Amino acid sequence: MFHDPAGDFLFSFAPIFIGIVFIIVIGTILFSLFKGVKQWRVNEQSPRLSVPALVKIKRTNVSGHTHHHESHHSHSSTTTYFTTFEFESGDRLELQLSGSEYGQLAEGDNGILTFQGTRYLGFKRSV
Repeated sequence: MFHDPAGDFLFSFAPIFIGIVFIIVIGTILFSLFKGVKQWRVNEQSPRLSVPALVKIKRTNVSGHTHHHESHHSHSSTTTYFTTFEFESGDRLELQLSGSEYGQLAEGDNGILTFQGTRYLGFKRSV
C-alpha cells in the first residue's frame, strides 16, 4: 500500500482550516451585530434635533449579487440611499434614507432637517 505524507497533511489540516474560517465568519457576524446595537443605543440616547439645513449631496450605493443555479443565473442588487445635509455653520452630516424619502429630496432644497444621532427622521422643505 502506498503512503502519501502530503495527503496525511491535507487531511489533518483541512478540519483546522475549516474551523478557522468558521470562527472568522462567526466573529464577523458578532462584530457587526454588536456594532449595530451600539449605534442604535447611541441614537436612542441622542436628542432629537430639528435644524435648518440644505440638501447638499445625494448618492447611492448599489451592491450586486449573482446567484448560480443548475440551469440559470440570477442577479439581484441592493441600493442604499444617502444624503448629505449642510447646516448654517457649514458643518455637514450624511444620513442614510429610505428610497422613497431619498426620491422626495433634491440637491439645493432648503428646509428643516429632523434627526436623532445618525437616524434620519424627516425633512420639511421651506416654501
